[in-house]
Amino acid sequence: MTRITDKFTELKAKNRKALIPFIMAGDPNIESSAQLLPDLVTAGADIIELGMPFSDPMADGPIIQQAGIRALQAGTTLIDVLSLVKKFRLQNNETPIILMGYYNPIYDYGVDRFLDDALEAGVDGLIIVDLPPEEDVELCDPATKKNIDFIRMITPTTDDKRAQKILQNANGFVYAVAITGITGTKKAEDNSMAHLAGLVKKHCDLPVALGFGIRTKDDAKMAARFFDAVVVGSALVEKLTQNNFAKAKAEIVSLVQQMRQAIDSN
Repeated sequence: MTRITDKFTELKAKNRKALIPFIMAGDPNIESSAQLLPDLVTAGADIIELGMPFSDPMADGPIIQQAGIRALQAGTTLIDVLSLVKKFRLQNNETPIILMGYYNPIYDYGVDRFLDDALEAGVDGLIIVDLPPEEDVELCDPATKKNIDFIRMITPTTDDKRAQKILQNANGFVYAVAITGITGTKKAEDNSMAHLAGLVKKHCDLPVALGFGIRTKDDAKMAARFFDAVVVGSALVEKLTQNNFAKAKAEIVSLVQQMRQAIDSN
């Protein structure tokens, strides 16, 4: 059992859906991220998805790409990301933290070392965009053995046969990608949502979260009708492009609160 499983079990008992905000660790700097994390929980986040900045983020749209660049320019390293989680755990030992990113920084860090340090810091799950199931031996298998959930992604172009392969070693929850393309560029359609939810449920009984294309409280409300969780990223991250961090933080908190209320109103 992980914090992720515990959280979804708790929410299901209350007939509630999870809200999962994404921010890039170190955007605009690591100190600002440390201030923002507890505010996300207060605003209604059930799980937090934390980006690991990388120089070549192939699945990310311009907004999150720029966030990664700002974080790297601020000197954010993978050690800093893990330290951020460890600092958060000093005040919050309940909210699950997922790291999302790419394999290259983890490979350079050393897989065993990374997993040990992530576990010690209080990381609960990983979403690694560029590791397909054919490469499970690289990270998925070792992570699962250490009780760190390895979260799989399903897209609108995933067919039934491929879904079965992707989901065979999935744990924690399944991340359904709402659109074809990169983050923050389109909106999800109702028929796509229904198809994705049905595809995942056909092959596993894990909770399913919808992300990519959730920008407004109405988007969040609609997604929560089909899915167990809603992920919002670009709509939050774009607010950090302004120079006034206090204002950006207030706007992020406000949007998370609005989405929380919209999801709960279903």
